Amino acid sequence: MHRFFVDQTQIDEKYIHISGQDAHHIRTVLRMREKEEILVSDGDKMEYTCQIEKLADEEILAKIMFVEEAGLELPAKVYLFQCLPKSDKMELIIQKAVELGACEIIPVASARCVVKLDGKKEASKTKRWQGIAESAAKQSKRMYIPQVHSVLKFSEALEYAKNMDVKLIPYELARGMEVTREQIGKIGPGQTVAVFIGPEGGFEEEEVQAAMKMGFSPITLGKRILRTETAGFTVLAILMYHLEE
Repeated sequence: MHRFFVDQTQIDEKYIHISGQDAHHIRTVLRMREKEEILVSDGDKMEYTCQIEKLADEEILAKIMFVEEAGLELPAKVYLFQCLPKSDKMELIIQKAVELGACEIIPVASARCVVKLDGKKEASKTKRWQGIAESAAKQSKRMYIPQVHSVLKFSEALEYAKNMDVKLIPYELARGMEVTREQIGKIGPGQTVAVFIGPEGGFEEEEVQAAMKMGFSPITLGKRILRTETAGFTVLAILMYHLEE
């Protein structure tokens, strides 16, 4: 069943009013018809099973059949701070991060990042990345569309994460899986978790030291060196396994 996202202002007692690109997608791309069923998320906890009642030019009118609290989101909010990778790897990272439950993806420009984005390129990339996040959210039946933040410098990213409850930075020089298990084992429902993933060349030692001063815990992901895209998926998968109820 196809899933769509609406603002709570689009929901009334009996109907949901779908407009904009989603209305176009339902009518023109999916070629759906009246009486077909769809799922609608209010961007929070509630999931609506609806039946299409009217296909107008500017609006799809969907009749609410029943509502439930779906409980599809992780009980903790995980923020993925991903240093900019080469080529189009960021698109894959965003897609899979959304599938694995990240609530926000923050691209980071660290010292060893090869990719450099100017203002115009950044705006274009961010728009495309947000579209990928939306598509992945629909496919994976998320309750909301995770935000893709604008690119932050490493120091700005540390500042953005400073008040989060748990702050993790996988680092190839970190030792001891017991530390990793201990740090992840402490994470519980309602907490905010920052995960910093380095670029292809890894973090500079000064960056790790700066992160530690801001309360970050260096952790290892095992004895093998992981690619930047693999490292993020690994942490998110471990967190999903630990947090899922």
